[in-house]
Amino acid sequence: MTATALLSALTAKVRHTAHRTPQACVCAPEGVLADRDDATVVRHGDTVAKAHAPGTDPGELAARLKVAAALDGILLPPLDERPLPLHGRLVTLWQAGTPVDRDDPDAAPWEAAATLLAHLHATPPAALPHHLPDMRGPAKAARAMRRMRDAGAHPAAAPVERAWATLPAWARAEAPAPLPGLLCHGDLHLGQLVRTPDGRWLLIDVDDLGLGDPAWDLARPAAWYACGLLPADEWTRFLTAYRTARGPALPPAPADPWPALDIPARALTAQTAALAVAKSVRENRPLDEIEQAVVDACDRMAALPPELAPTPTK
Repeated sequence: MTATALLSALTAKVRHTAHRTPQACVCAPEGVLADRDDATVVRHGDTVAKAHAPGTDPGELAARLKVAAALDGILLPPLDERPLPLHGRLVTLWQAGTPVDRDDPDAAPWEAAATLLAHLHATPPAALPHHLPDMRGPAKAARAMRRMRDAGAHPAAAPVERAWATLPAWARAEAPAPLPGLLCHGDLHLGQLVRTPDGRWLLIDVDDLGLGDPAWDLARPAAWYACGLLPADEWTRFLTAYRTARGPALPPAPADPWPALDIPARALTAQTAALAVAKSVRENRPLDEIEQAVVDACDRMAALPPELAPTPTK
């Protein structure tokens, strides 16, 4: 089916769900929040519908929805725990929330994100309503590398490949993580938080939710900090809040957090750089300043294996 047909069907579905009783629609026109190969998201009124990536496993998605429903207060609960088939895709329905304001970085909810993660990680897997598969963080990093390779030649690909080669097999999705699997989000960034109408921040997007190394969920801000893209005060706020909430991914202060963070942060740096290179090739343009910064970080990473890496001093 065409993307236009999917978008039309998804729009009709979210409008129908938003108006569960017959009434004249006075909502603002529905908006397309995302329309990518891996997800199409549409909002109407107070309801959001998401068409998940083609090939999404229905059993795994249903398990993740059950966990999200059980962890209301940490994860945004779905309106229905059963994914709905629609034009060959699986669709889930959610209450709309207010995303983080990208134009107001000073108001970024770093403490809320860290506290939610700590509570998520501390949830005993045995207490979950359904067994979960592995979290998909390493798999997404490996997929980013494939996208870079498939995009075609680029001079920045070489340092990214060298950095990727220094990582252990588990971080490249080639072996299980060596640590006991704890509940992880799998793709944490500030775009994965929304504020609900009652004022709570909650985590969204359960596609990568699963069991694994919880340090992975801290890896993106750690990588940004190590690359010089996240100010030290924001990193400190995030780190302090996570430790204050007794998140199990890190030892308590004042112990050095980097032995736990180093490999996941390196993997996220390589992932980000790979996607940047692929986008640069696709759009036939040079890397921008931020993209070049993560590629340069890969060049530094490749020069020193993880076991010999110094503690970041930023």
